[in-house]
Amino acid sequence: MLNNISIVATQVAILFILIGIGFVSNKIKLFSDKTIKQMTDFVLYIVMPCVIANSFKRDFDPDIFKAILVTFAAAFFCFFLNILLAHLFIHDKIKSQEKVLRYGAVFSNAGFMAIPLQQALLGEDGVLYGAIFVAVFNIVNWTYGVILMSGDIKTMSVKKAILNPGIIATAIGFLIYLAPFNLPEIVGKPIEYMAALNTPLPMVIIGYHLANSNFKIKGFQSYFTMAFRLIISPILILGLLYLVKIDRTIMISIIVAASAPFAATNTMFCEKFGADTKLSASLVSVTTLLSIITMPIVIAIAMNI
Repeated sequence: MLNNISIVATQVAILFILIGIGFVSNKIKLFSDKTIKQMTDFVLYIVMPCVIANSFKRDFDPDIFKAILVTFAAAFFCFFLNILLAHLFIHDKIKSQEKVLRYGAVFSNAGFMAIPLQQALLGEDGVLYGAIFVAVFNIVNWTYGVILMSGDIKTMSVKKAILNPGIIATAIGFLIYLAPFNLPEIVGKPIEYMAALNTPLPMVIIGYHLANSNFKIKGFQSYFTMAFRLIISPILILGLLYLVKIDRTIMISIIVAASAPFAATNTMFCEKFGADTKLSASLVSVTTLLSIITMPIVIAIAMNI
């Protein structure tokens, strides 16, 4: 158990060193807000799709194909469970704050924080299952997430739920996986090189934003939601996945994603739909810092059972 905690803690610490580089880059004015926004778009629209596509670059295996389908089902179950529990237990008289808290309870930073860790701990299989989780994240985010934050079902865009970089990259990845031939090196290598940027760039972006953050958190509901996101939800999901005897690599990969801090999209959606942006930014920042303690413990428990 202690050995597993040490292994995960080391990997998380490496990510936080990269986050520290982003933090320092902000303080010494190496990047501007505009540069970071452009870098974020680059990661979302270029790097992350390459990570997903690259994870499918393997020979077809019926067992892996079955595992992909199992991961899809398990990921949807995780989001359904979080949505149900968020609406049962997270309430606030101020609706703009309630939206932020419920969104944070449901959506983790499964792309930026989880995939680099899945790759370090589980290799390409971990990235593959992590990519499936991100695809489900995008579907739920652009349907339920939009409805939650806007308060209006009419704002939901089926087009955005389907035609976003994560879903498109997953679809392309499936085609690569099912194709009876391997990608030529002139295509496969650029995808591989771009995918390699997924660890450093997102961490630098997170660190840059942390340098601008207000870490003041008030109210029981805020503290409960942070505990839910970082500890309660992943432990509950772990217990349920263990009971149904899901494949160990799939289980650990999902727990890495489920134990990640508040999703950065929380703040972006707050800005778009007029929710409490300051509360969101603080919760994203604080849970990101706390995750250096909670993620190693939760993931080590998953690796130890």
